[in-house]
Amino acid sequence: MRNFLISVLLATTALSAQAAGIERASHGKLPQLGSAIAMIYDEQTGQPLYSKNIDNVVPIASITKLMTAMVILDARLPLDEPITITREDRDRLKGTKSRLKEGMTLTRGDLLTLALMASENHAASALARTYPGGTQVLVAMMNAKARELGMDDTHFEGPVGLHSENVSTAKDLVKMVLAAQGYEHIQRASTQSRHVVKVNARQSLHFGNTNPLVRSRNWDIGLSKTGYISEAGRCLVMQAKFSERPTVIVLLDSWGKNTRVGDANRIKNWMERPASRSTRQSRMR
Repeated sequence: MRNFLISVLLATTALSAQAAGIERASHGKLPQLGSAIAMIYDEQTGQPLYSKNIDNVVPIASITKLMTAMVILDARLPLDEPITITREDRDRLKGTKSRLKEGMTLTRGDLLTLALMASENHAASALARTYPGGTQVLVAMMNAKARELGMDDTHFEGPVGLHSENVSTAKDLVKMVLAAQGYEHIQRASTQSRHVVKVNARQSLHFGNTNPLVRSRNWDIGLSKTGYISEAGRCLVMQAKFSERPTVIVLLDSWGKNTRVGDANRIKNWMERPASRSTRQSRMR
């Protein structure tokens, strides 16, 4: 069995290298990307179109919240259940601030939406705290689901993404994005441009998506998640369609504040070149 798995892995690696070689030979290299790690994955062929340091195990920051959301949704907890933010939900690792203050009460569904689209740390912490068995059980389930998905180089220490020990690879994150697409709530919440929550009779809070590309009419995005801590740099994972072709993009450790968005736009321009489309079509014949 072990020899069979190794053979499959080697065959997959060879196909991936061949696919990347075809793309580069036809169109030249992609524009230079500021992200230290990058992967473009073609969902139709099941092969990467571009790979850069995809086996590096690195911190993934709030990309973590995709796994948190999947495990919570797997538990089928009532999304209309009210949850109150408490002192326990404060960030004691990085000291990040939140607009969700102690004593505010939101539904589980609203907290899940804010964790995904606004990367709200208090929301993710409250979701984990109120998971059956508490935060530790949730994190154990996150690691178990990672193993189930074949994310062998991934490990979670916390549900929010503030732990630098939350690590993965670009290859593993492609698997996580593909799995997350099976959750309608994650697709919808992670791509909505804004969300409003009523926290009391007189106050509503307005939140925007941390990925500005979801507000662009030029993009067809099916799923999105951003992340940042100093150890991880700026990160972005997306599922998007280019000329009706579903594609997963993973960008990790981007050095500048706007680099991950710039890289995504450079990838989009490359993917939508007529030469790129005709080459990919010829490969499918």
